[in-house]
Formats: sequence, C-alpha cells, structure tokens
Amino acid sequence: MKTISILNLKGGVAKTFTAVNMAYELYRRGFKVLLIDNDKQGNASRAYGRYDAESIAPITRMLSGEWQRAGEIIQHTEYEGIDIIAANLSLFGAAWNLTREENENQIERYKKLATAKLLGYGWAKFDYIEVQRAYDYCIIDNPPDIGLNVVNALAITDEVIVPVKIDEDALEGLDIVAEQIEDAKAFNERLHLGGVLVTSYQNTDGEAAGVEWLAQNGKYKILGVIRYSKKVAESSFMRKPIYEYSPCCGAAQGYKKFITEYTGKAR
Repeated sequence: MKTISILNLKGGVAKTFTAVNMAYELYRRGFKVLLIDNDKQGNASRAYGRYDAESIAPITRMLSGEWQRAGEIIQHTEYEGIDIIAANLSLFGAAWNLTREENENQIERYKKLATAKLLGYGWAKFDYIEVQRAYDYCIIDNPPDIGLNVVNALAITDEVIVPVKIDEDALEGLDIVAEQIEDAKAFNERLHLGGVLVTSYQNTDGEAAGVEWLAQNGKYKILGVIRYSKKVAESSFMRKPIYEYSPCCGAAQGYKKFITEYTGKAR
C-alpha cells in the first residue's frame, strides 16, 4: 500500500477535492483505495456520504487510540473499491487532548493501522488480511495546518502531493511545506515530496507565466494541471466525483490525465 498525503498549509487550494477525486480515479483503474479524512471539517467524508456529526468519528478514535480492530474504523462507500476513515469536529478535541499528553507515542497513533487486520472486506470473506495488503493506495486528506493529527499522518506517509493555485504566494507556501517534510523525515525516513498539482488553472497570461516559471525553477516537479471549471462546485454540492458528474469538463479531464501519468495506467 502506497500512502499519499495531500497537504498545503494554505486553504482554498482544492486539497479535499484532489483527495476525493484521486481516490475515485484510482478506483476507476481497478485499484483498491483507503481514503483517510484527517480534517475535522469532514468534507471528504461528506463527499462519500459517510459524515456523521453526532458520533465520535473513526479518525478521532484512531488518533486517541480507542480502537482494536480495523473494521471498527474503516467504512465502505458506495464504490466497491473505495473505503474511508471518516472525520468530524470530534477530531479537534482528540488533537487538543493529545497535545497535553507527555507520551512517547504522540506521533505514532496512526502507525498500527497498516498492520491491523480486516475480516471479509471483499478480499476473502472468512479470512483476515492486513490493511497494508488490502489496499493499493491510501490517500490522506489533511487540513491546512501542522497539528498532531497531521504529524501522525506524515509519520505513515510515503509521498506528499501539494495542490497549489498559481498566485504570488504559491512558492512561499511550497517552501513552507517542503521545510515541514524535511523536519518530518526525522521520524519517517521514507517521506518525500512527490510534487505539485496545479489546481483551478485559468489560461491567462499571468497564470501561464506562473506555471512556466514554476517548471523552469526546477525545485518542484509539476505532476499535473487541473483547469478551472464551474462544474467543480456543482459536483461538490451533488456529492459526486467530478468525472462521474461531468466527465468532459476540463477539471475531470485534468484529474484523469494526472492519474494516468501518475500510475501509468489509463482508463
């Protein structure tokens, strides 16, 4: 299982939209995906119809360590091949409580997920299988901060993808994320920055120049460019992946191309 964190310390750059649609595009190519909603707002959970405001969220139980079996925190979605660990505002309290603990495993709360075992999750009905063998990809949707829930996510992450909008602050935000990743390598040596995904791109002279400059800078690999589309807001409102809602729009085609190039597998 390859674990990818979607992260940027700036808000409004389509982090959740990217996580949700990466999961869907990977699923369309036949991969089994675990989506972890690591943001107290729970928007990725809403997107897949698993947001529950009334109960303690599965991600909260994972951060607090109050779970025994993976089946207690992993839920199916309507897509056979996409499962989710959902979030809600209860995550805020768990992260706050963890900061007050003087405990060696503050940053290791998510680590036992990989070796936790699932029973009958569509792979073998009567056999247990480790989570890390049950899924091909784990996508983590992170909030725009570096709280202990994000630090715990980085501790299990292989690769970080940074969604960015081209503006004057884009590079500054990238540099901050890169610094945080370097710091996190102290407790996760395999962690690395995979690259940048340009989102909400409009083909103006200014944005075209920004993408060209970013490419020529050579510091950060550009993994893809997602065009702006009014269908993005509509698909979010309708709780549907963009390709399912409007497959011909620029954003849907952008995510399709990005995942095809990222995995080397077309669909």
